[in-house]
Amino acid sequence: MEAAWQAAHAARAIPAAQRAAWAARLRPLLLQGMEAPALATEAAIARIAFEWVAASSYATDALLDGTLTRDLDLLVVLQGFQEEPVPRALREQLGGRALAWPLPVAAGPGAIALHPAADAAEEAERAAASVLRRLAAGEVPVALAATDRVLTRRIGALLFTRGVRVHDETGWKLSTTLAAARVMGALRACAWDATSDAVIDWLKGVPALGSGTVQSLERRVRRSGQREWRLLRDGDWAGSEAAQGAAGRVAAWRDAMQPARGLLEWLAALRLLLRDAGQWEALRTDSAGMKILAALRLDEAAAGEWSGWSHGQRRMGLRDFTSWVNEVLEGASFVPPHTGDELVVVLPMSQLLGHPFAALVLPGCDERSLPASPEPAAGWTQAQRRLLGLPLRQDLEDAQRAAWRCALQAPLVDVLWHASDDTGEATLASPLVQALALEGLGVTGADQRDAREERAQPVLPPMVEAPALVPSKLSASSYEDLRRCPYRFFAMRMLGLKEAEEIEAEVDKRDFGTWLHGVLKTFHETLRERGTLTHAERAALLDELARDGIASQRLGEGEFLPFAATWPAVRAGYLEWLATHEARGASFIEGEAEHSVQLGPLTLAGRIDRIDQLADGSALVMDYKTEGLPATRSRMATPLEDTQLAFYAVLLPERELSAAYLNIGERGEVRAVDHPGLAQAAHLLREGIEVELRRIGQGAPLPALGEGRACEFCAARGLCRRDGWSE
Repeated sequence: MEAAWQAAHAARAIPAAQRAAWAARLRPLLLQGMEAPALATEAAIARIAFEWVAASSYATDALLDGTLTRDLDLLVVLQGFQEEPVPRALREQLGGRALAWPLPVAAGPGAIALHPAADAAEEAERAAASVLRRLAAGEVPVALAATDRVLTRRIGALLFTRGVRVHDETGWKLSTTLAAARVMGALRACAWDATSDAVIDWLKGVPALGSGTVQSLERRVRRSGQREWRLLRDGDWAGSEAAQGAAGRVAAWRDAMQPARGLLEWLAALRLLLRDAGQWEALRTDSAGMKILAALRLDEAAAGEWSGWSHGQRRMGLRDFTSWVNEVLEGASFVPPHTGDELVVVLPMSQLLGHPFAALVLPGCDERSLPASPEPAAGWTQAQRRLLGLPLRQDLEDAQRAAWRCALQAPLVDVLWHASDDTGEATLASPLVQALALEGLGVTGADQRDAREERAQPVLPPMVEAPALVPSKLSASSYEDLRRCPYRFFAMRMLGLKEAEEIEAEVDKRDFGTWLHGVLKTFHETLRERGTLTHAERAALLDELARDGIASQRLGEGEFLPFAATWPAVRAGYLEWLATHEARGASFIEGEAEHSVQLGPLTLAGRIDRIDQLADGSALVMDYKTEGLPATRSRMATPLEDTQLAFYAVLLPERELSAAYLNIGERGEVRAVDHPGLAQAAHLLREGIEVELRRIGQGAPLPALGEGRACEFCAARGLCRRDGWSE
């Protein structure tokens, strides 16, 4: 493809009637010197690319067939730094009726200031400062040469913060504009397997649906946790007629885009979709949007242009049509129109010819961005380039040096380069810049950046007092937050803030634990109803409940596959542990049950995973853990520091209790980790809750601790700005 694009540069300058003879003349010469087996691949690429361009038609064919130029009296070609093949072909065709006119250039270089910078960031700052100085002095318009596009974007961002309007004549890909993102967003949202995020992102830019309605849809989608939009059900929209109506419209839009059809039908369907969604008028009133409509021929008036295309009626699916639209937008460029008040113009150095700028800021003059002798594009050898009429290295070097000399003829020139790149590797100034020093041209320019004094302002961990927000209800997890970080307790429990769940979050250990809790609860309740079952019947029951649990929680089979693969081992290990547990006289009482107790004005509440009755009549409180066994055992290394089992004991003050964590490993290892000092831990926990909540009500501060593993996965980390604290 790359080789063909290069060769097409020469082939389109050959009239269509002469192209076959041109190809026949070059064909036996093109592969001379490439007979060695080691060059077989390069020879094949060259042969295919050449035959491709020789058999193709070009837009210039209509210009070179003589019809349009027959009545011309004179053709004037403004000569740039490098002669182009098509104007050269026109001049040869018209003979004496064509005139090459070189654009005038100044007699000598202007005032040149050299600005070496330490790195790209400093170079961007100094370039922006140079532009601002020229504007302040009234030396306008100012040209900003786009030698390095990344560097130019940095400079543009700095100028934007100072309110400087910049016109970029280099343009950018049409696919990167906001209008293109809206069109592509609509197509991607209509794919049959579109993610919920993709659909929601599109709907946020759809005027036909109000922002409140879209927010309602998003809340329900996040609540359902479905990654793919097609998996959402009617029940997910229950409770809101607006959400149900909007979901119905979205379904109709998506359904209309599913059947395969020809290109003309696809363009009509896309036009109808954009109109129904209210996005059509936004495209027509936007300069980039109008460019998109023209590039895709979406207007009805332009639809006739496709009628003669031989492949216009080839049927394709939505995925192929989306790829085609993306390729069209990627291949088109967008240059924003002039507004008339831009005093800074961004353009390539080679296009400065004929532009009367008062000053030029020329950044990116390092050896990589501005080589003295540019490397020709790969794909053709030097001999092949000469045969095809493509520019040689010497031609590119001559054009580069001519553009450089022209740029330096601006009245005021600031030349900038950096001594090291973003990786820290040293770079040199361009040989063209080094030649200036040898010629005695240019002086070292002063740093135009404004010097200012900055005083250190340390960022301390936040600390709040909120006696009026003391909660009236406390759970085990909320009290754990208080102990791990008081500020997190303030943010998540007292303010009631909640982290928004990601729609496309992958199934993880948390989902596995939730699923396992539900399966075991239903399993033991079913055992209590059915009575004694054999080991095989218990295993079959667990398998059935496991499948039902996956369906009820709407977990994707593919995503849940890693956990489903471990299920046989988990099931076998659990049944083995259960048989031993029941042999000791234990029996299931209840699972996932809500309990609460009053502690003065405070209500303690929680859901206990499981309560069993032991042979001696006492109760055993258990909490399921799917973490690693060492992590569960570490909880009991200092039992008085554990709050969860002690909190459950406080919720059941009238029962004689023991407690344990039941660790269920993915490899089938099921171990109970007993709490050795439950009574003492529950007593201390009860006293601690009373004292700490009383102190908070009296105005005790709630600091952000910012320590330990809890801080690494804290949902309130962005609120306390932990990463910005001064150490």
